[in-house]
Amino acid sequence: MDLLKAKENLEKRGYTVRIFDTCEEAAAYLDESIRDTTVGTGGSMTLDALNILERLEKHNTVYYRNRSKDIDDARKAMSAAVYITSANAVSENGEIVNIDGAGNRVAAASFDKERLYYVIGTNKIVPTLEDAITRARTIAAPLNAARLNRDTPCAGKPGKCYDCASQDRLCRNISITLGRMLSIGSVEVIIIKQDLGY
Repeated sequence: MDLLKAKENLEKRGYTVRIFDTCEEAAAYLDESIRDTTVGTGGSMTLDALNILERLEKHNTVYYRNRSKDIDDARKAMSAAVYITSANAVSENGEIVNIDGAGNRVAAASFDKERLYYVIGTNKIVPTLEDAITRARTIAAPLNAARLNRDTPCAGKPGKCYDCASQDRLCRNISITLGRMLSIGSVEVIIIKQDLGY
């Protein structure tokens, strides 16, 4: 994993990149940067590791998709001024890959935000776009399927995608973001020098 190459290529694609040594440093930065606004997010083990949502709730209105199954919560999160998410993988070439079952995360990260933040651990950075797609399908999806008690052949068995027809399938949409979306004011990629999330 070449962190400096990834940073350089992400910046060429229109992102602001900030690198932190620890979750606490990254959380403190986000807490200071995001104030008095609406914030949305979907489920993310990476964000859970930062405990950032609890901090942001003290001075923002936070809509968190996974707190209930209500589709209105997802819509509120998607329409917030600021959206925070992670990525399933980022290539050293600067391509950001996310895989999604409901579509709320990929939709929210694609359109009409004042600010968007991707928060990733260095374990998510891989050499190529092909590696990034493979990581999303064979590592992130099986681990998330197990965590969410989904009935899929991959659940809890990282290393293979079965391209299944299960009703519980999580990998229904693969988003490959090649550069900052034009309808989003600013996009920051927050990289933390730790293994975080799936």
